[in-house]
Amino acid sequence: MTGNRAVAYMKPGTVEIENIDYPGLELRDGPGVARENIGRKCPHGVILKVLATNICGSDQHMVRGRTTAPAGLVLGHEITGEVVERGPDAEFVQVGDVVSVPFNIACGRCRNCKERQTGICLNVNPARPGAAYGYVDMGGWVGGQAEYVMIPYADFNLLRFPDPEQARAKLLDLTMLSDIFPTGFHGAVTAGTGVGSTVYVAGAGPVGLAAAASAQLLGAAVVIVGDLNAERLAQARSFGCETVDLTRGTAEEQIEQILGEPEVDAAVDAVGFEARAHGKDSEEAPATVLNSLMGLTRAGGALGIPGLYVTDDPGGVDQDARTGTLKVRLGLGWAKSHTFATGQCPVMRYHRGLMQAILNERVHIARAVNATVIGLDDAPRGYAEFDQGASRKYVLNPHGALDGAQPI
Repeated sequence: MTGNRAVAYMKPGTVEIENIDYPGLELRDGPGVARENIGRKCPHGVILKVLATNICGSDQHMVRGRTTAPAGLVLGHEITGEVVERGPDAEFVQVGDVVSVPFNIACGRCRNCKERQTGICLNVNPARPGAAYGYVDMGGWVGGQAEYVMIPYADFNLLRFPDPEQARAKLLDLTMLSDIFPTGFHGAVTAGTGVGSTVYVAGAGPVGLAAAASAQLLGAAVVIVGDLNAERLAQARSFGCETVDLTRGTAEEQIEQILGEPEVDAAVDAVGFEARAHGKDSEEAPATVLNSLMGLTRAGGALGIPGLYVTDDPGGVDQDARTGTLKVRLGLGWAKSHTFATGQCPVMRYHRGLMQAILNERVHIARAVNATVIGLDDAPRGYAEFDQGASRKYVLNPHGALDGAQPI
């Protein structure tokens, strides 16, 4: 039996490296574990040696204290690893396989899973449809910012890379398949992006940059990224995006300067509930992005909304915001016949195709999001720098599999 070190949320603004139990094929009691899930047997699961695990903006919401996450919750839902042990009911996954783990946990048996809605599996979270590793109110499945992690329903959930050595060589790109690449792609797809489209992406964090790269992959004619952070906007320009600096005027005005008209065909909200009003030194205003996108998306267009919105926000700006009740101009969206798509990305709908795009050099997603490798012990620094707006996607390297890796 080996040890297991992991990144845990302790209190607002603080994460620490803790020694936790080596995982078994059973969900044990611990911080955030749903009472009904304690003792849940997982003979269909596997144990992974974590080769890469990423810090996500969704993790950052918890670390800022903007959710009801309990102290001691092991973080991490973006996981790529090597199978080192498999349960007796795992039939097809083999020890030694290198795999990507969708952040949504899905049973593969319920109605929603069978309809490819794996983000809202009915059987893995007693509280509500849908579950994820290391996330508040998502069933209590232990997170993967660790040396080892247990993955349930392995034959269904895991994406096995066809060549383990090729996968290790492209690990810095392939680690994005667990969440932000499919999530950004989902945002672009549900916004109606296609060949020749004009696309606006609100937010130049990692998911926004992944959405922008996805829009390019889907054939968009022009991709525009808006943000308040100059460093992140420069990162968007580095792979061919136009940009809107929201400290310097409205999005519509700047879009008109780029396109000759103040509207786009498709819009993606990659910001979520911690949105800020536009303008220099702006205050938090959680409905800003949604209302802005309805204003700048053409009649008949669509909004893809992969940005996170929550039902409980202790740090909300008012009582409505604390319960996820936002002042959205739905009348405007109705008048323009907009289509809205929200919720967790069903990763398995996209990840195999995106894997092929990576392996065949059709996209360089690690370069687009400025993937930056750090050690597990450096996770607190990574969280702090990301919180300050660093234009990097931090990738943790628990076992040295990414030593020397750089985006290409």
